[in-house]
Amino acid sequence: MRALVNPNPSCSSSSILSNHCYRTRNFTNSPNQISLHFSKNLQDCSIRSRRTTSVNLALDSETLDQLGLSESASDIRNPAISSSYRNSKIPKPNQTLLDAQARVCTGPTQTRPLGEEQANKVLDTILKSETGELKDEEEVSRAQLGAFFAAMTIRANSFPEATQWSEGERRAMNKFWPLLHRILSPDVIFIADPEGSIMGSSIGPHYVGSNTTEMRMVGALREVLAGGHLGYEEVQGVLRDVLPLSSEDLESARVSESLFSAFLIGQRMNRETVRELKAYCLAFDDELGPPPVADVRSLTHYGEPYDGNTRYFRSTLFVAAVRASYGESCLLHGVDWMPPKGGITEEQMLKFMGADTHLSPSQAKKLLEDEDIGFAYISQREAQPSLFSLIGLREHIKKRPPLATSEKVQQFVRARGREAIVTGFYHEGYEDMLLMLMRRRGVHSGLVVKGEEGALSMTTRLRSESASKGLPVNYCSGFRSMSKASASEVDGVSRESFNLEVNARDYGFEPTDTPRTDRSVLRNLELGLAALRGEKGPAYDRIVLNAGMVDHLLGCDGADNVSTALERAREAIDSGKALKRLLNYIKISHMK
Repeated sequence: MRALVNPNPSCSSSSILSNHCYRTRNFTNSPNQISLHFSKNLQDCSIRSRRTTSVNLALDSETLDQLGLSESASDIRNPAISSSYRNSKIPKPNQTLLDAQARVCTGPTQTRPLGEEQANKVLDTILKSETGELKDEEEVSRAQLGAFFAAMTIRANSFPEATQWSEGERRAMNKFWPLLHRILSPDVIFIADPEGSIMGSSIGPHYVGSNTTEMRMVGALREVLAGGHLGYEEVQGVLRDVLPLSSEDLESARVSESLFSAFLIGQRMNRETVRELKAYCLAFDDELGPPPVADVRSLTHYGEPYDGNTRYFRSTLFVAAVRASYGESCLLHGVDWMPPKGGITEEQMLKFMGADTHLSPSQAKKLLEDEDIGFAYISQREAQPSLFSLIGLREHIKKRPPLATSEKVQQFVRARGREAIVTGFYHEGYEDMLLMLMRRRGVHSGLVVKGEEGALSMTTRLRSESASKGLPVNYCSGFRSMSKASASEVDGVSRESFNLEVNARDYGFEPTDTPRTDRSVLRNLELGLAALRGEKGPAYDRIVLNAGMVDHLLGCDGADNVSTALERAREAIDSGKALKRLLNYIKISHMK
């Protein structure tokens, strides 16, 4: 069975552009055609769209020479849909089991027990996969086995009655367990019945693993599978023992994927404690050494969900260009593709436009300091390769692990001046966890936004009367320091906390529905670039709203008044300054 590490992380099969090249490209599978033309001074950029069946992002030879980029590989296809960025070398999970995991690998109140028919189908699929009799389906991976049986065990041991095993699940397990017990590996049997109290197995209580790393993992898992929690050092110890998942040979792996996937999904199902999330957040801070320090007066770290947007316009890349235009430097980070959503990400958009997305933190620092740019993007691949190696395994466990929260609160570059972190959330309760991590980072200001799809962008649409219970979209919570001292000198007393619901109508915006992109990288770019050209509409309004409101809520210079902050953002767009910075980034990212 193949390991689920990210193969060839620096040059995956989903890589769209090789380093240091920019070329004329032809695309298919899009209803629009878009042409982006650069003038010699990079200040005049025109966008034209028309209905057709192809997409062309064309640059003439003179412009290519001016940008200092190569035209040598003009036949490389650049995907316009987010799903095409998935690394094809990662084995696909078994869909039957994945559908079941979507129901049971989640929290105490969200879990939906399986009916007898589905439970029978799932266990029969596992049996046939283990005996080599499964046809017309992907085999069930070790990671899927670990996640599924961990979920079943935690539900049996600690979940409330409504989300414990259904009668149908019990009958199915009683039917299949004698057969599964004969063929499942000892690590999986341990996960399914660690103390022998669920199915009466004698293997689980005596299982210790096959090496010293697994012994430590098994000890931690006994607590997790019982619904318990771990200490800060214990979580960090497990992560550092196991990662990176660098081997493609399971026999030489330090710990079985079934045990590690059980650990990750189990911690999320138990709802991580503050100390557990802090361990995930800080575990690999020094993986590549201390972060470089940029000589900028202000730096905002943007932590969008790494798995992207699948439905709505993602504006943060364009907001960063706007804010950089008036001295608010911005650092974005993420990946090209991440499960479970596999949506549009900043890395996809930058790749599509031809920017270099393989920048190290030191190279990003130079872009932040560049007076003609002022923002940068760093891929997790370059900054934290240990965590990047988990993408394949994360697809197979189906639901988001604790890392999906902690990876949004990172500082891959530090600043000599003020620092802030902005991120999004969806599930109520995680806003406080995220703010705790930001305070632990020692930044001057922190902001969490409940945006659409759990992203960090505020919307101009009206709140629906049928909106779900809980915190509304555009809910913001955070803190800001009124002191000009360095981040290391700021204490809790000097920070001002706040929470509010932003109603865009209060600031003069007409209510509009958020533009749909539906996984189209092209459509997202078309909307954002048109807005930066000054084309008024929903995308333009969202970029202005998110630039100005973030400036105000973080306590940035010149943003004490919301209207003034919004007007400054509009001026950055209408003057062409924001677009110029984005185009400069595409060019200069290849020169660092």
